Formats: sequence, C-alpha cells, structure tokens
Amino acid sequence: MFVDVAKIYIKAGNGGNGAVSFHREKYVPAGGPDGGDGGRGGDIVFVVDSGMSTLMDFRYKKKYKAENGQNGRGARSSGKDGEDLIIRVPPGTIIKDAATNLVIGDMVEPGQRLVAAKGGRGGWGNARFATPVRQAPKFAKSGEPGEEREIILELKLLADVGLIGFPNVGKSTLLSVVSEAKPKIANYHFTTINPNLGVVNLGEGNSFVLADIPGLIEGAHAGTGLGHEFLRHIERTRVLIHVVDVSGIEGRDPLQDFDIINNELEKYNPDLAKKPQVVAANKMDLPEAEEMFKRFKTKIEQRGYKVFGISAASNKGVRELMLYVSGKLKELPPPPVFASGQAEEVKIYKPEEEKPFTIRRENNVFIVEGQWIKKVVGSTNFDDVESLQYFQRALRKKGVIKELEQMGIQEGDTVKIYDIEFDYTP
Repeated sequence: MFVDVAKIYIKAGNGGNGAVSFHREKYVPAGGPDGGDGGRGGDIVFVVDSGMSTLMDFRYKKKYKAENGQNGRGARSSGKDGEDLIIRVPPGTIIKDAATNLVIGDMVEPGQRLVAAKGGRGGWGNARFATPVRQAPKFAKSGEPGEEREIILELKLLADVGLIGFPNVGKSTLLSVVSEAKPKIANYHFTTINPNLGVVNLGEGNSFVLADIPGLIEGAHAGTGLGHEFLRHIERTRVLIHVVDVSGIEGRDPLQDFDIINNELEKYNPDLAKKPQVVAANKMDLPEAEEMFKRFKTKIEQRGYKVFGISAASNKGVRELMLYVSGKLKELPPPPVFASGQAEEVKIYKPEEEKPFTIRRENNVFIVEGQWIKKVVGSTNFDDVESLQYFQRALRKKGVIKELEQMGIQEGDTVKIYDIEFDYTP
C-alpha cells in the first residue's frame, strides 16, 4: 500500500528536575549545597532514509515521544540527558505544523536531519543558587517541558518528469519501455493506483527520473477518482509528458481529453498548468490513429506545444521523445526546495515567541498565567523563606508586579498563579 500523507503527534522529552541536596561527610563541617542539575530532554529528530518510499510506517503509530532527562542528584551529579528520538522518513517528505499548515522542513537529501521538537532544558540544582549571602539554598529549579505539536507528513515524489493523462492511455507501458521499472500493465482503467518511478538512461551522463502518476479524470482536483490523492506528486517535476490516446478506439476525442486534464491541473494549482509540457500522442501502431493524429497535432502545435507521435507498445518514436525531454530539462533551473499547492505562500514555520506571562482580572482576583510563570512556580519551595524571596524577585524583575499595578491592583486583592493564591501587599 502507498501512503503519502500522515498526521502524527510528537513530544520531545521533559528536562529533569534539579536536586536539593547538602554535602554530608565526616570531618567536613558545613559541606554546603551540592544538588546537581537535571538532564536535558531528548529531541524529536527526522532523518531522510533513502530505503523508504512511503509513509506506511505512520499509518498505525501516531504518537512519538522522546525520552525525558533524569533528575539531578547529590554530590553535584547531573541527571542523564534523554535520548533523542529518531524518526525516519522517505526522500521528498514535507513536514508541516498541523496548527498553522506552515512548512517546518523539506526532507530531500539522504541523511538530512531536522529537529522538529526540542527537548526541555534540565532544571538547576540548589548548588547553582549558592551565594555569599544565601549559603544554603533549599530550593532548585524544575526541568522545562519538551516541545509538543501535531505535524503533517506529506510525501511528494522526487522526479524530474511526470507522465500525466487519462487512465489506460499507455503511461505505464511507456515507463516500462524507457526504464527498468515494472509497473502493472493491463487493458482496463486504473491499473496504476500507486505512483511508479523509473530512471531513463539515454547514455553516459544523460539520465533523468520519470514518474508514472495514476490516471487523472475530470473532477480530479476536487477528489474525483484517484487523481486528487496523487496530483501533489506532479508538483516536484520540472517537465510533464502529457500522454494522449490518438487511436480513438474507446470513442474518446484526444483533443477534448487534453483540455480536460489541463483544466484539472489549473484548478488544483495554477502553477502546474504553467509547467513545460511535451505531448506524446500514443497508440500510433493502431490503424485508426494516423488520420486522427494529423488533426490533433495541427491543433495542439498551434497552441505552442511540441507533439510526438509514438507507440509505447512497439517503441516507435519513444527515443526521440525522451531525447527531446532530456534536452528540455537541461534548459530549466533545478526545482525549488519547497514545493507546495500554494508555492508563493510557503513560509518556514517558526514558533512564535510566547509572552512570559498574561494577566486577566476576574472581579478582584488577578490571574497570572504563562509558561514562564508556571516554571517559576514549579521551581519554588514556598515553605522556604529564601526560595520565596527568590520567587518575589523573579516576579518583580520580569515585570509582573508592575503590570499588576498598572491594572489597578489594590492592597488585599487576591493574586492567583495556578495553584498558588496570596493577598497583594505593596
């Protein structure tokens, strides 16, 4: 089974907590604080594996979590860092943030790495807080949580040239005679239900990758047939070979078929319709094809397209077609790294810097929230005077007290920070 889109949840490891510990050893009076730092949480890392060709591995497993960092210990022993979680993906995988649909990375080169979620930093042990004035701190910092998000993996085949056209026009046959690929070939529609890749070798230093895209039909841009699932794979290509059946044995009009397919490309993504197209008028070995081919070629060349009359079954005209396409590729620039349904709108996803805190007022209760303030609360020992003083200084230094005063807080009003509540005293 070919799977080219998957949605998964990733969670980097949490940082370990710092330790509160004091040195205890015979004949060493007042050994002082020696709590070690917590370990860093593991990252979520995507790596391109050239041995993979689909996203099948992500069909059943949807959650990926990296290892947490270990807590610090006494004797200034730091906790062990969490192991990074390596997730392997096939070449051509685009990684998007599910919430914003913005691109995080485009995985193209074998071995390419991308850190999609960073592990949390480990918390400081109490040894870090010792000063000449505060010689025995009884508090430490908690580890930071690892990043987490839902992401979308989208596979777009890496091919130079794409074969497009209606079902059963001979695309798979053409691929099989110009490359070593072995696609399924039969005399009925939709024999190709998965994209197939093949390397066309025209001599030393002259080769390219050709993709047989499953047959498109009218309405493909809106999800009709199989086309909507695979139109994305055309986006990576630089040249399209539009295969048309000019024999008319099924009662079809090749010119009408040509227009329908191009209309579907235009509706799905206008950039696709602008890609260079070479027209392959196939099945010229059939007696009915010659007369229809003359009319078809005249009208298509009037629109500026190059037309080749070929027979994929007998290999007639095929090499000339491939040589022309190879020359066309040499004239074109390499494809952009980021290929998208809305290429001009593609942006690199960067998480917005979150405000350290927010304050809202409900009656006379001032509620303070935010990731930063949550970490400070988790790092504070409210039963210890020095730890409480450190907490109060952190609030004042970060501007929490100033903003509370600007919002009109009065003495005796309640301040709530998660599970902690206290009355405000100027």
